[in-house]
Amino acid sequence: MDRDADGFLPLKGYAALGDGRAVALSGVDGAIDWWCVPNMDSPPLFDRLLVGADPLENGARPGHFTISARGDTKVTRQYREDSNVLETRLQTNGGVAVLTESLNSSTAGRLPWAELARRIEVTEGEVTFDIALQLSHRSGRRSPYMSSTGPHETFHVGPVLGMFLHGDRVTVTARDDDRMDAELTLTAGEREIVAIVAGSNEPLVVPALADIDHRIDLSDQEWRDWCHEIALDTPDRSFLLRQALALKLLIYSPSGAIAAAATTSLPERIGGDKNYDYRFAWVRDAGYIIASFLRLGIKAESKAALTWLLNQLCAHGTRVCFALEGGVTEEMEEIPVPGYRNSRPVLRGNRAAGQHQHGVYGDIFETVSVFTQAGNLIDPRSAETLSHLADECADRWKEKDSGIWELPELQHYTMSKISCWQALNRAVQLADAGQLPTTCRDRWSRERDRIAQWIDANCWDEDLGAYVMHPGTKKLDAALILSVRFEYDGRARLEKTLDAIDHQLGAGGHLHYRYTGMDQEEGCFLACSFWMVEARSLLGQHDRARALMNNLRKTVNTMPGIMPEMIDPGSGEWLGNMPQGLSHLAALQATLTLLNTPEGA
Repeated sequence: MDRDADGFLPLKGYAALGDGRAVALSGVDGAIDWWCVPNMDSPPLFDRLLVGADPLENGARPGHFTISARGDTKVTRQYREDSNVLETRLQTNGGVAVLTESLNSSTAGRLPWAELARRIEVTEGEVTFDIALQLSHRSGRRSPYMSSTGPHETFHVGPVLGMFLHGDRVTVTARDDDRMDAELTLTAGEREIVAIVAGSNEPLVVPALADIDHRIDLSDQEWRDWCHEIALDTPDRSFLLRQALALKLLIYSPSGAIAAAATTSLPERIGGDKNYDYRFAWVRDAGYIIASFLRLGIKAESKAALTWLLNQLCAHGTRVCFALEGGVTEEMEEIPVPGYRNSRPVLRGNRAAGQHQHGVYGDIFETVSVFTQAGNLIDPRSAETLSHLADECADRWKEKDSGIWELPELQHYTMSKISCWQALNRAVQLADAGQLPTTCRDRWSRERDRIAQWIDANCWDEDLGAYVMHPGTKKLDAALILSVRFEYDGRARLEKTLDAIDHQLGAGGHLHYRYTGMDQEEGCFLACSFWMVEARSLLGQHDRARALMNNLRKTVNTMPGIMPEMIDPGSGEWLGNMPQGLSHLAALQATLTLLNTPEGA
């Protein structure tokens, strides 16, 4: 878990903190290396995650907020039970300390300011700490400065106004406009709070340190209360709740949107250029998360996210993803920083918003179907929006699209056609249940059947014994695993397709690449392997499903509680943006499906 020569920490060395508005990544060495203020998609206040140790050519230094114990230190860390409050135990030659970290909330929910709280306690002996606050220069586009306003020492980074708050035992040893260094010595039974309070273009509250300290435990209790509302009585409760807690971090509470991940530009291959900004709400990811939350009985967040999605689709049409505040952002900007372990480009924005993917139809109708199956209702305006989307799907399914993996080559992707079949199948079911108008119900049914006939006539390869990625290719696509969940017809062909995917796309015995050829470009996609667990179980192959799940659990249980997008099957190195919603929700869905399987089946 040491940093490399360029100052980068292995991605598996990070845990995540969140407050319903932003996410911070805390390293095993006591460094907050990523925190966008005030929102998840704002420019970062701390950016060392993508910059490394060295200043940029323009002199801009990488931003971080580090608390480290002096001397050789043994570190163990874990989240508090049923909570996203993080505890790190530091054992030095002189003593033992505990660092407790939280992006705080309050009894009224999310605070109207950003509050990053770090409690330092010494439980044995005496420990001295070095504290460094280095402000980001936003890749040289802003010049931070510190100033005094009455008794308060503040910092400014563009529109961000903030304060570094600490008690009297913290001694500031050096100060510059963009940096502050301090030290702190505590003995057994003593504790201190250091915190950052910040906002953007807004007045700033100056809370008392005692209040910040209290809110760490209050935030912990809020997380516990949220988990308590999830009705689970199972040996896998802890694992399921950890997935739910990670997904909860990705909910942008001001709008109800759900981000795909909390970071940008973490590479899918070290040194590669497949680096994307995931701080947007994909219809696919958000829809899957809503469905998972509904299976856990999490209703408020599910309703808010579904309402937000339907409103966006009504206002902007069938877009792949939306900004967290709403609307479509197709512009993409390259940020001139080195990138994680020198993997460029570093990007802000995502051009996927300008693509067309048939998967949007299946994703939204699957989400609405799960919502109504839970006993909930669709309002007339949403029903009208959905009816128009079903008509559009019936008209457009014969077109080529970019596919679930957002590829630049337009093709008749098999999974895209299955998504259209799924959308119209669910639309018919919703109409039959009285949730949608029945005016075009029979038309949707006929088009659904035509899609299935086209898929079976054009997308099956007898030699491979599998559905291929698209007609005219021998490539396989792991996304086709999802067709089992979507109840696509043809059990025998689906079983053969899963076997072919295992054979051609499997790696390390339990991991899978997304599609043929990706072993040369990226790591294994964690969600695909959890999808395989779910699919095997749904097809009645319970022993195979459990064996695969056991291997996956051994892999992910080495993590502090969050998952990345991908893993290198050889080295075990984390790859891609994180916490990755698809990884967590796939693990959650697979676990729930296995729990519904009788033991010994």
